[in-house]
Amino acid sequence: MNDTTYGLQELNAEKAFGGMGETVERDIPQIDMSDYFNRKDEIGEALWAAATEIGFFQLYNHGIPQELVDEAFWMSEQFFQLPEDSKKQFPLKPGSNAGWEFMEQVRPSTGTADRKESYQITLPRMTGLWPNGVEVPAFKATMMAFERHNWSVAMRVLSCFADRLGFTTDFFTEGHDSDAKEYQSTLRLIHYLGMENAKPEDFKFWRAGAHTDFDCLTLLHQKPGQGGLQLSPGKDAKGRAIAWTDVPPLPGVITCNIGDMLMRWSDDKLQSTLHRVRMPRPEEYLGPRYSMAYFAQANMDTVLQGPEGKYEPMTGHDYIQMRLGANFAKK
Repeated sequence: MNDTTYGLQELNAEKAFGGMGETVERDIPQIDMSDYFNRKDEIGEALWAAATEIGFFQLYNHGIPQELVDEAFWMSEQFFQLPEDSKKQFPLKPGSNAGWEFMEQVRPSTGTADRKESYQITLPRMTGLWPNGVEVPAFKATMMAFERHNWSVAMRVLSCFADRLGFTTDFFTEGHDSDAKEYQSTLRLIHYLGMENAKPEDFKFWRAGAHTDFDCLTLLHQKPGQGGLQLSPGKDAKGRAIAWTDVPPLPGVITCNIGDMLMRWSDDKLQSTLHRVRMPRPEEYLGPRYSMAYFAQANMDTVLQGPEGKYEPMTGHDYIQMRLGANFAKK
């Protein structure tokens, strides 16, 4: 049991999210992003329905070349296969959301470390944190291209939400200005540890404990055959998740979810949904799991204020620092 008290209601709610729950089937909305400008009203309607009803949806015909996705996954694997001493050259810096960590993220829902390592790319904070061309050739060039493509897709989705919330069309794009030194959106490469030789007690942990994301919008790339992601939009009277649904890792699809920052920014109109990565079952693939997540997070100096003023204004910097402090307590 985690007895810590946090300064945000989102974090105090997350403490109650532990427990296995039951597994149920749900339809995950799939949204066609093709011909975006001519179909924006139709796309926006579908996105709004998904974001207000379940908080998760999957995009196809999204415009990110599959070749680039495959290259980014290959580069990610090459990085994580580096010796530990090499990866230690790029440590996660305090409060920066940039660099490499190994089993340091502790979820308020579990109080235990996720069974994974990750490498965060937050562009204005990457000085000294890029592997060189000898360690992983072409890594920086590939990841910067991949980051830009994800930013573009995220801004198209957020533009649809801006229209629905009564903001100007480019309201969220300006709030996530990628040219500004205050930019703090993050591309995160994730390696969940293989379980081939794990002991029975190891399967009692989580690859990633139950949580809601603390960004505006998450774009997740999964590898087919490496599942485990589950969502739960419903809770019982005590705030505990009771019904979980597997989210399939489909080829060519980006799985998206709303984060707490956007839920707050929308005055709770858009739903930030609980999710986790469960351990594989004995009959499933037990090898390492790789995923890549782009977290669209408002710039440090962007003021989060919903259209109806439900919450007190807060800067993107202050919000992210409170969330990082809860997840990486040692940092």
